[in-house]
Amino acid sequence: MQYQNIITIEPGKRGVKLCIRRMRITVYDVLSYLASGMIYKEVLDDFPFLTQEDILACLSYATD
Repeated sequence: MQYQNIITIEPGKRGVKLCIRRMRITVYDVLSYLASGMIYKEVLDDFPFLTQEDILACLSYATD
């Protein structure tokens, strides 16, 4: 998956952490939710502005 168009760095947002599509939610946030046992459907339900592609981009980034 090409995550470079989804994962962004926004100066002044969240301490220059990697964000998803210029929003305030970070890759770390999503990966933490998944690591804590949430399934991707629960993440999408809790954060309706995220897409499955966003979650897959976070996972792809983590594997690189």
